[in-house]
Amino acid sequence: MTAELIVRSKRVVTPEAVHPAAIHIRDGVIAAVTPPQEIPPRCEVFDAGYSVVMPGTVDTHVHVNEPGRTEWEGFTTATRAAAAGGVTTIVDMPLNSIPATTTLEAFEAKLAAARGKCQVEVGFWGGVVPGNLRELRRLYEAGVLGFKSFLIPSGVDEFRHVGEADLEAAMKELAALGALLIVHAEVPGPVDNALAASGDGHARDPRRYDTFLRSRPREAEDEAVALVIRLSRKTGCRVHIVHLSSASALPLLRRAKAEGMPITAETCPHYLCFAAEEIPDGATEFKCCPPIRERENCDRLWAALGEGLIQMIVSDHSPCPPEMKQRESGDFLRAWGGISSLQLRLPAMWTAARQRGYDLCDLTKWLCSAPAALVGLEKRKGSIAPGCDADLCGWSPEATFRVNSATLHHRHKLTPYAGHVLSGVVEATFLRGNLIYDRGQFPSSATGALLQRAHAWTSPS
Repeated sequence: MTAELIVRSKRVVTPEAVHPAAIHIRDGVIAAVTPPQEIPPRCEVFDAGYSVVMPGTVDTHVHVNEPGRTEWEGFTTATRAAAAGGVTTIVDMPLNSIPATTTLEAFEAKLAAARGKCQVEVGFWGGVVPGNLRELRRLYEAGVLGFKSFLIPSGVDEFRHVGEADLEAAMKELAALGALLIVHAEVPGPVDNALAASGDGHARDPRRYDTFLRSRPREAEDEAVALVIRLSRKTGCRVHIVHLSSASALPLLRRAKAEGMPITAETCPHYLCFAAEEIPDGATEFKCCPPIRERENCDRLWAALGEGLIQMIVSDHSPCPPEMKQRESGDFLRAWGGISSLQLRLPAMWTAARQRGYDLCDLTKWLCSAPAALVGLEKRKGSIAPGCDADLCGWSPEATFRVNSATLHHRHKLTPYAGHVLSGVVEATFLRGNLIYDRGQFPSSATGALLQRAHAWTSPS
């Protein structure tokens, strides 16, 4: 057997186990995984030594914001941050770009904006908003991987939330297409009631995190999850709950899973690493929607991951210009809700997971194979196995580092992880056999392809 490149390590994470192996790569695809000594003559060998080699991670929840709000984030900066964090595939959310990806023409504008700028592979979500029912088939046939909807105002005017009637109509259409709907699961009623009870927050100090937490009660998520389950049962639409933060919704998901319903859920590093009780006054870099909740809630989310009730961990990287975070005033109610963490998902989750007794196989499932399967990429992404793309991440689980904003490649550096010591240093990232990140350097030009449904690929971007 000949191969263009061999990546070898004493710790390779395959679907079966963690073991010494040689990964044989030909034409950007894994041709074979063999014992480490089985190396043909006259081939290039990248020896990772005792570093872990796992699949490149897959992040299906990233707000790139280009075109239209590229000053918030863009494809160049976002995909460099991804590569530096061992992420080889991202899926871009239909907001907060302008135009939002809710029409075919907007999708074409998004593709044009991304070409030539992507360090990693990039797929795209379409959006479900009031009035775009006729666009859903056009978007799906053009290659979006699925559709996103909000049940509560999204924070941007060009991506309006849907009520129950619009949601049900869209779910019927998506069920007929066989398309996935992912849902920001909060409804307005409990939020409006909480704000009214506190005088729109004026009765409480807006610098206190508890003021913001009380304004986004668990009931908003719980009622939304119940609604999505009910409409999925009625329409047959496959649904996915994004960034689940309320552990109170877990019994609803457990019952739906027991029924065999087509519903999955994700959570995010910030809900698993931080707790409401520990967020300082005025630290608006911690604000996101739905919010980071109490420590006991965090513990229950971890248990749901261990149970398999929550299948994956994604970043929900949602950056903005620092002034929008209201850091000077510390006003949680006025600050933009979003956390920048795309580059840090792997070390943040390894640091927290190992402390709770989880291992490299658990981490690979949550960060790689489950997100890949969500968007129909399980035969190409998220696993080290013959036939898969040679997307690899080499990293040291034992090495630690202190998060320094100057080393982050996101456009804006404000993040709640700043100053934290994390375990797990990403050393090398390969995309289809090309070394795209190497110990702080980016040796390859932008080579990522734009990924569309049914494994259709455009020319490299």
